[in-house]
Amino acid sequence: MEHQDLMTSSPTLTVIEQSHVSPPPATVGDGVLPLTYFDFWWLTQPPIHYLFFYDLPITQTHFTETIIPNLKHSLSITLQHFFPFAGKLIVFPASGKKPEIRYGESDYVEVTFAECNLDFDELTGNHPRDCETFYNLIPLLGEAEKTEESTNIRLFSVQVTLFPGSGISIGMTNHHSLGDASTRFHFLNAWTSIARFGTEQSFLANGDMLPVYDRVARNVKLEESYLKFVKVENFKEYEPPKLSGPSDKVRGTFILSRTALTRFKNLVSTEQPTLVYVSSFTVACAYIWSCLATSTHENDELELFGFTIDCRTRMNPPVPPTYFGNCVGLCGAMEKTTRLTGKDGFVNAAKLIGENLHKTLTDKDGVVKEVESFGDMLANGLPSTIIGVAGTPKLKFYEMDFGWGKPKKIETISIEYSGSISMNACKEKSEDLEIGVCLPSVTMERFVGIFDNGLKEYI
Repeated sequence: MEHQDLMTSSPTLTVIEQSHVSPPPATVGDGVLPLTYFDFWWLTQPPIHYLFFYDLPITQTHFTETIIPNLKHSLSITLQHFFPFAGKLIVFPASGKKPEIRYGESDYVEVTFAECNLDFDELTGNHPRDCETFYNLIPLLGEAEKTEESTNIRLFSVQVTLFPGSGISIGMTNHHSLGDASTRFHFLNAWTSIARFGTEQSFLANGDMLPVYDRVARNVKLEESYLKFVKVENFKEYEPPKLSGPSDKVRGTFILSRTALTRFKNLVSTEQPTLVYVSSFTVACAYIWSCLATSTHENDELELFGFTIDCRTRMNPPVPPTYFGNCVGLCGAMEKTTRLTGKDGFVNAAKLIGENLHKTLTDKDGVVKEVESFGDMLANGLPSTIIGVAGTPKLKFYEMDFGWGKPKKIETISIEYSGSISMNACKEKSEDLEIGVCLPSVTMERFVGIFDNGLKEYI
């Protein structure tokens, strides 16, 4: 684990150290992890940036003498089991060879340790905050390495930032081809357990937490279709996208309580008594979609609201919950903007989402069929307005404890790329939902008013 001491400064950030963290020597040999069509769709999508904030009122001395060594040691042990995180995505633009992940003894994760003078409490609030304020806290994947044969892209990086006397943030960036939210969740479960206990014994004692690398869902036709869509030949010029300022966008966090969700479900069931599938997720998505449509669009255009469904238990045969990689199907609904506004728009959105969810989840091959039919949709073109959901309340990311307690706040920074929203189970009450929204500041003002008024009016 090499490191270089730096003292480069900006108005808000001082880099203390940059380290290359690898698995322990001689624990991981050179290898290749093939990708499946579940992974191919994500090849050209923006990287995932996520931030965990922890209350930890420590000094820089404690940070450098205790926190940094522990995080590097525990990450190194974790990479022994989750070694693709240290590897690279290899794309072959000039040949017909399929992209793959390669890893080996010389690979590493770049980890930056820094100190920041931004206001920790301001960053961890729920109120609208300037998006560009967060850019200093997220690590980049770095420039792609290009050879005659391939383009090689780092898959994962980390930045740990101290706010002296207040807390720390752990920012992580991964290329989406590395894995989905479930893969990130199991990786973080391992890292936090090893950091908390100092060894991997507790993690290994739970044998069903180890990642499974067997490949599933090989389908030559779908692989070729998805690779044609992402245009691997363009990877000769590829560089990972990155967020940069100035930006007029702000990010806000909105809570939908269990009480509000129950009343929303009752309202939808009353208005749509034949609708079979009315869940908290359904009404939460419908309400946010309706509020966004009301606040962001004046034209009557077609909108797509989409989200992913974990396919692991829905494959035939099922694959283990700890399958490593992307294994999600796509589900969603489309509707004109004017049909999504106001109370009737919310109910209409809930009907559309509920019907599509029910159809997908009750069909034995439903989720996989959706993955296949999505290829057809791509060929026909997508609506100009697409809203996606990053994350899932089923995965309890607020349980990630490195030994300092639960996170004070989690932010999915990458929703800024695409106009998506994030969704997590709340820290204190997991039946409440925490929604992250990123919008231009003027639009956010309208959204806040519409969101608050709807809660008063509809329930």
